[in-house]
Amino acid sequence: MRLFTNNGKRVALTGFMGVGKSSVARHLALFLGCERLDLDAFIEEQEGRKIPEIIDSDGLPTYRAVETRNLERALQVANAQILSLGGGTWTEEKNRILIRENGLTSIWLESTFQHCWQNIRMSKKERPLARNKPAARKLFDERQRLYALADWHFIIKPEFTSYDIAMQVADQIFS
Repeated sequence: MRLFTNNGKRVALTGFMGVGKSSVARHLALFLGCERLDLDAFIEEQEGRKIPEIIDSDGLPTYRAVETRNLERALQVANAQILSLGGGTWTEEKNRILIRENGLTSIWLESTFQHCWQNIRMSKKERPLARNKPAARKLFDERQRLYALADWHFIIKPEFTSYDIAMQVADQIFS
């Protein structure tokens, strides 16, 4: 179902948890007829454990090191043009450098906290850093300035579907 000419550009989608990075990546890959990689799924496959389990048993700093190691590995072995990052991946400077040095264009998918929170609550995915609303809100606010370092910025309104956003991204970046 390729809708756009694939110009070979590689992108990394970033943004807060619940914004829809994985869903947008899925649509983009279909539009472009290319491979995608979900970093969270890649980490869980490589580590043989779920991310919440790693964070709860080993701590967040250890998880961030695991995440960076797996980002490096994914960039070396995966043939994906579309990479959806975990919500905190982009907040680590070494990860931003890795992404840029590997030639990926970074895209911030931004939405309101309320929209992200609603998606987090509706999701079956366990998110250790969003177990309560005040803590998630604080994290959301802290990360905004780091997400803003991305090459591109797309604002997601609640009435937009992941298909709509993927269409906008493809039109702007892959046309």
